[in-house]
Amino acid sequence: MTLRTGDRVENQEIEIKFYVQDLDRLRNRVAALGGKLVQPRVLEMNLRYDTVDGALARNFQVLRLRRDTESRLTFKGPALMSQGVRVRQEIEFTVDDFEKANQFLAALGYQTTMIYEKFRTVYDLDRVHVTLDEMPYGQFVELEGPDVPTLKSVNEKLGLNWDAGAPGSYTTLFEAIRQKKGLSFRDLTFENFETLAITADDLGVVRADEPNASD
Repeated sequence: MTLRTGDRVENQEIEIKFYVQDLDRLRNRVAALGGKLVQPRVLEMNLRYDTVDGALARNFQVLRLRRDTESRLTFKGPALMSQGVRVRQEIEFTVDDFEKANQFLAALGYQTTMIYEKFRTVYDLDRVHVTLDEMPYGQFVELEGPDVPTLKSVNEKLGLNWDAGAPGSYTTLFEAIRQKKGLSFRDLTFENFETLAITADDLGVVRADEPNASD
């Protein structure tokens, strides 16, 4: 799939994420550029679901229930890489009751396959959501916007190395760490990573807030 300038499909997610070491500097940079705070820092908890036979994972689909300042149910289709960004179908809506939504999915035959956490802060800058994520294994910045040129424009203002974009999702990076370090736990939580030191090499990424530096 090739994106053209101005391309934007409804229910489509166009984003790129970067591994960084100085999230505070990025936060100050966004504020200095006039970024508007959309969501103050909040602990986010996600439940990821699949069928008993793992049909969603086999088809590279995601079914997720998230709780932060509200509760949201999300479906994501298979991701495609185009011009360095991830493009995928995304359907998301809010739900009134997190626990009832969880029970609803269980009644339909879906089971929780993973719990994962992050601290997330969201800004809006030039039609791009600049998301500052504190993961149990490191710090990241996600840029999500209407098209690739807009993302690149904001990325340049932030001073990040575009070529250092991390290709995988947070859960994909987690699977890579689990295999490399032989971790037995299922969930991507701060408690599970409390005593672990994870490097950029472990994640298979390079640092974007210092171009050409690995960690």
